[in-house]
Amino acid sequence: QVRLVESGGGLVQAGGSLRLLCAASGRTFNNYAMGWFRQAPGKEREFVAAVSWNGGSTKYADSVKGRFTISRDNAKNTVYLQMNVLKPEDTAVYYCAADTTYYSGSYLAILVNEYDYWGQGTQVTVSS
Repeated sequence: QVRLVESGGGLVQAGGSLRLLCAASGRTFNNYAMGWFRQAPGKEREFVAAVSWNGGSTKYADSVKGRFTISRDNAKNTVYLQMNVLKPEDTAVYYCAADTTYYSGSYLAILVNEYDYWGQGTQVTVSS
């Protein structure tokens, strides 16, 4: 079992920055990849970013590439999402998720149903 708790969301003006945190507990943290997803009102949950178990590989949605950075600190059982140059279209509830499936190589999952555990979400609102 993995328990995930997000924090760091809030209201920010367009062009500003926020850093989201996701604290994990339960299963050994450095055994699995982590991802961030988001869901805007009336839309499906979508992939934002993912990081491998050791932080060595990352993947981003095209819409956030160059603006968002995912990272993890295995000593603190925490994954981060640094969000810069925020836009109104980034407004959503942001969720962190754990993918506990073992893959050989550097595969990082991007589909919702590939992730096993989810946090409760944190709201990010970007005003224009």
